[in-house]
Amino acid sequence: MAARHIYRVIFHNQGKVYEIYARKVADSGILGFVQIEELIFGERTQVVVDPAEERLKGEFDGVKRTFIPMHAIIRIDEVEKQGVAKITDAEGNIAQFPMPMYRPDRGGGGDRS
Repeated sequence: MAARHIYRVIFHNQGKVYEIYARKVADSGILGFVQIEELIFGERTQVVVDPAEERLKGEFDGVKRTFIPMHAIIRIDEVEKQGVAKITDAEGNIAQFPMPMYRPDRGGGGDRS
């Protein structure tokens, strides 16, 4: 039986840090984005309901595939088992790349004239 990969993707969005789990993570055909598919959430039949995970389920309800900007990604880990998806406040020193990777107005490269 083929191994089922599980990835933990941590990224920041609007002052919050999102931690989600997915079965597929890849570069996308959209420049500067990471493609995340087959999001995994806890079973809806659980007796204990985590409000943070329920909020994420609602936010991503009906989403087949999501594209996260590369500069928002904090880390991507392949893990052995799924944890709890959550949203937390961004604390500490989380910084974006200092400049965009591609700028169409300047040819995307080193010429700054």
